[in-house]
Amino acid sequence: MKINGIQQLGVGVEDIHEAWDWYRKYFSMDILMFDEEAVAELMLAHTEGKPRKRHAILALNLEGGGGFEIWKHTGKKPSPISFEIQLGDLGINIGVLKSQNVTIAYESYKAAGLNLLGEISEDPHGNKHFFLKDIYNNIWEIKEHSEVFKKEKALNGGVFGTIIGVKNIDESLKVYRDILGYDEVVYDKTGLFKDYNGIPGGDNEFRRVLLRHSDIKDGAFSTLFGKSEIELIQVLNREQKDIYKGRIWGDPGFIHLCFDINNMDALREKAKSIGFPFTVDSAKAMDTFDMGDAGGNFAYIQAPEGTLIEFVETHKIPLIKKIGWNIDFRKRGNHPLPNWILNLFKYKRVK
Repeated sequence: MKINGIQQLGVGVEDIHEAWDWYRKYFSMDILMFDEEAVAELMLAHTEGKPRKRHAILALNLEGGGGFEIWKHTGKKPSPISFEIQLGDLGINIGVLKSQNVTIAYESYKAAGLNLLGEISEDPHGNKHFFLKDIYNNIWEIKEHSEVFKKEKALNGGVFGTIIGVKNIDESLKVYRDILGYDEVVYDKTGLFKDYNGIPGGDNEFRRVLLRHSDIKDGAFSTLFGKSEIELIQVLNREQKDIYKGRIWGDPGFIHLCFDINNMDALREKAKSIGFPFTVDSAKAMDTFDMGDAGGNFAYIQAPEGTLIEFVETHKIPLIKKIGWNIDFRKRGNHPLPNWILNLFKYKRVK
């Protein structure tokens, strides 16, 4: 069983076309992997037991990092959150995007009139970063990181990780360390943090643990997805709220964090043995789940604080649809794809 990297961060929205336009314009998420309207029939554990009509767009950034799965309910009215999320509330608080130059990104976003939350600062490890809100009040961290797949004119790359509010860090480590393999602790700090100034609830006391993988990833898409980080935060001096209480998967906000994996069977057994059995498992319903022109298996677990973690084992992807050129990983294997093949994703760009 291998965790190859973050494939995408799910972002629930109320207007999918407006959202993708905005994320293309400001975050360069302009490589269209699929655009599909369908019914989410297998997510019953997280959709009140009902199949849900939805529209989903998977978009990537060729500078590297995970993509966005932009997701909208179409069979019901999306239910936005009824309160302002405070840092440390339970679930995914912040999406993290990487940038080769945080200063240039900050000044460019400032000139564009984006909603910046404070100034450029440093996290406890000395990493430069800043925070902003998008037009849906989702908070994003733009974090300096030198790794890039393909240098473009973008101000930032794709998803580098997330900041997740938890009830108890040691309990949540059973998922993020023991299942997802984030075994390297970059820092484990407790106190008040100046770099959180400007974020709603950022003036509270926190325990913060930043995690990385210690191994080198070698899956088919690993050079594109790149390295990643997860920061777990536990607020110590107030009661946390559950971000998705009274709402369902797909409603507006950060709905899940998805990992590219190999060997779903082994992962199923490992997650179960640690106490987190799959809540959704497409492999039990069919050999390959079709995702537009792509296909594979997917599964979910739920972390102790409620965060939904998705796993995708890709079976096939279309490279050049017009000529019917597809890659079938069941025949090819999952060793790294050559960069020249990954660079062909540029032909999927939408301007």
